[in-house]
Amino acid sequence: MTPAARHQAPTFTPTMLLTWAVLATLPLWIERVGLYQYLAVEVLIWATYALAFNLVLGHAGLPSFGHGAFFGIGAYAFGLAQFNLAASLWLCLAAALLASAVAGALVALFISHRRGIYFALMTIAFGQVFWFIAVKAHGITGGEDGLLRIVRLPAGFGIGAVSLEDNVSLYYGVLAVFVLVSLGLWRLVHSPFGRVVKAIQQNEERARFVGYDVWKAKFAIIVLSAALSGLAGGLFAMAQRSAFPDVMSLHYSGYVVMMTLIGGGLVSFWGPVVGAIVFLLARDLIGAVTTSWMLWFGMLFVALVMFRPDGLAGMFAGLRRPAPPPAPQPVPQPGED
Repeated sequence: MTPAARHQAPTFTPTMLLTWAVLATLPLWIERVGLYQYLAVEVLIWATYALAFNLVLGHAGLPSFGHGAFFGIGAYAFGLAQFNLAASLWLCLAAALLASAVAGALVALFISHRRGIYFALMTIAFGQVFWFIAVKAHGITGGEDGLLRIVRLPAGFGIGAVSLEDNVSLYYGVLAVFVLVSLGLWRLVHSPFGRVVKAIQQNEERARFVGYDVWKAKFAIIVLSAALSGLAGGLFAMAQRSAFPDVMSLHYSGYVVMMTLIGGGLVSFWGPVVGAIVFLLARDLIGAVTTSWMLWFGMLFVALVMFRPDGLAGMFAGLRRPAPPPAPQPVPQPGED
């Protein structure tokens, strides 16, 4: 067996199959535990978005704080394609993917050669630029009112179409996208390109010295992350039946960062999914008690970052890890007291 074959990750893992199976049954029991069907749709959309975002933060080590721009561009592209091109689900999702990829490429041209705090600040700046355009371009985006009356389009398959109008059918449509995205990203991060990205995260200078084209790898990962974030944004626009500039704002960009860090995206592929679930549940459960839910969630976030910087996934891994064996005691030598 070659070294490459020994290190090749399996196509499916038990965790992956279990996650998909639990999500497939979610509409059957979510209302029995006091929640609602649309929450399940939101969880899947934000989990898809968080997995895409974690490409740059968790896998490449690039601190992007303006990623909401790509999510919002995808949402607007979905609505504009529906209004101006054709009412086709596949065309609108392709438009969301393509528009966000183009925006990601434009941003990556300027920031791929930056590192650390300079990279982070430039992502914030570009995110604010896109947000400002969305607010001011009233004739295209609807300004602060956003794009309204976006329709939940049916999924056409040539011989027929599947309606996605109600929340349950929309959930399974979004689940299909989530499965494809999570499977594709799993294969990507465990591919030779994924190992290059991981090398860049660990030490960018060393990766450059051993011959990797660091700029091209960072450019590609930013564009791919932006495109998939836009795909999630298109699904969000269809679910909300609207697209609005708030999703491009700095605080919305901060939401996905919090999801990723709380879930443990820095140490686990599935950490962003865990973080999205925890964030949205906290929003609804704590928000049902107090309007200051973000204050309490922020305190939880600060505590977790201080005491468990590897997030919930790292905490669970630590609980499963067996305790190290006790250190051997020195054997006393003859004549010693």
